[in-house]
Amino acid sequence: MTTGGWIFMIASIGFVVGLVAFCFAKVLAQPSATEHMHGPLDIDTRDTGT
Repeated sequence: MTTGGWIFMIASIGFVVGLVAFCFAKVLAQPSATEHMHGPLDIDTRDTGT
């Protein structure tokens, strides 16, 4: 393989690995689901009538 081929292959693999690492970091950095949970009395359904 030529030098240009090696450079293109290494750059492509590096880009894909970097993108995967970025996506994993974004997904795993989100707060856990327990921080977003609300009890039934905290939710305003606006169906009380008056």
